[in-house]
Amino acid sequence: MSTIAADQRITKAATERSDLFRKLFEWGGFVAGAVLVAFGVVAIIMGFSGRATVADSLKLEKIVGSADMTPALIAKEAKAAGLTGVELPTVSVAGDPINTGPRARAFASYMRIHALEATGGFTFAQMGRFQASPDAAKTDLAVGGGTDNPQAALIDASTKQPVANGIRNLWVTETALTTALNTSYMADRLGLFGIVVGIALLLSGIGFIVLAFAALHRTRPAALLS
Repeated sequence: MSTIAADQRITKAATERSDLFRKLFEWGGFVAGAVLVAFGVVAIIMGFSGRATVADSLKLEKIVGSADMTPALIAKEAKAAGLTGVELPTVSVAGDPINTGPRARAFASYMRIHALEATGGFTFAQMGRFQASPDAAKTDLAVGGGTDNPQAALIDASTKQPVANGIRNLWVTETALTTALNTSYMADRLGLFGIVVGIALLLSGIGFIVLAFAALHRTRPAALLS
């Protein structure tokens, strides 16, 4: 009998330890689920807030797409300007207020085509810093016009300094504006990504809580048999 009693005490102790660990894991599931739900809610709020900030910032600039900002008209302009091998916009923003990330990106793509039309298809890196003088040697000229050699540049009569290449400087303005617009698009997409991640965290947290609740309230077979 003493052996049976000892076995029962050992079994009871093991069962109690098992129950303790089970409780810890189950409540740990509740805590993990609650943390995931909290992070999910915060991520969703931050995502919507970020996208709202992008929209509000764009609205302040009061940008509206020009009449030629349609795929058909910009393609016609590009062809008339002799542009080849350039990626043309596929979304129309003509007459639309630029107040969302995707519209900002589309507007930036139209700006690039306009800049290429003004420079004859040449980019910033292909043009010289200065306007070339009429007698500049061909070897001093940049591919896209102008020159990087001050000795071959046109000299301003009043300042006695080389004259800046205005067409090249156009690219500086274009790059600054399109970078800001593309950054708005990226911020908008990051906000959307945050919302998607937040929803995933929220659902995962709810799943953890449901599983922990089910485990906490399940009936043990031994209890049923006793």
